[in-house]
Amino acid sequence: MDEQAKLARAKQQVEAITGFYIHLAVFIAVMTLLFFIDLLGDRDWWVQWPLLGWGVGIVAHWWAVFGKTPTFITNWQLRKIKEIKEKM
Repeated sequence: MDEQAKLARAKQQVEAITGFYIHLAVFIAVMTLLFFIDLLGDRDWWVQWPLLGWGVGIVAHWWAVFGKTPTFITNWQLRKIKEIKEKM
């Protein structure tokens, strides 16, 4: 991989990390606001639903940016690449 490709990949990774941190900051700010609205409201506890739903999105975003692909998926991908390459 040449220096230009490394630089482009590094920039792309930094943009992905920055996007995750912005997503996380907005999540924390909005969930804090919703928590206090729920706390001051009519005591009908509802804030856990947006927390759970959006929390799943945060975890998925984290996994996409920082997570590592499980070994069995990587092995399958390598086998599939080899299989397709041999058919060509």
